[in-house]
Amino acid sequence: MAAFGDPKARLLIVGLAPGKHGANATARPFTGDYAGILLYETLYRFGLSNKPVSVSRGDDLMLRGCRITNAVKCLPPDNKPTTEEVRRCNTFLAAEIKDLPFDSVILALGTVAHNAVLRAKGLTLNRYKFGHGRTHRLEQGLWLVDSYHCSRYNTQTKRLTKSGFYAVFDCVSTLLEAQA
Repeated sequence: MAAFGDPKARLLIVGLAPGKHGANATARPFTGDYAGILLYETLYRFGLSNKPVSVSRGDDLMLRGCRITNAVKCLPPDNKPTTEEVRRCNTFLAAEIKDLPFDSVILALGTVAHNAVLRAKGLTLNRYKFGHGRTHRLEQGLWLVDSYHCSRYNTQTKRLTKSGFYAVFDCVSTLLEAQA
């Protein structure tokens, strides 16, 4: 599963893996699945996309200053990536992170994505604890921002609310503007 968006973007959003009925079918991250509803609506609200909805690869949706990828590149069994799958795909994520411009922001959607980013950077997992809304200053001018994943489970249980997700994007926007 290839990344989607501006290859020179200063914001890289990292999800878990392609969803069975979403990205695995559409070949574009968060397109056609429930998690993409809140994500693409939020990207539009913050001026990072030209449309608030993504339904297919051919829907003319474009990202601005933003790129989306996943920690795992293929559909995992039971829609839940194993540690081994994350490790096998980590070189792809490391290459994407290596290509980020100085003072970029990486938004990790969930603990799996958070840990995959740290592994890709060769950093110790226990030094940077995941927490919704938490920011971490990494080496080479990078920021890591954590959010709960925008999955159906997290939104329906209210673990992640729309206002809580917007607050994370407020933080991301502030970091990007401060480094511009």
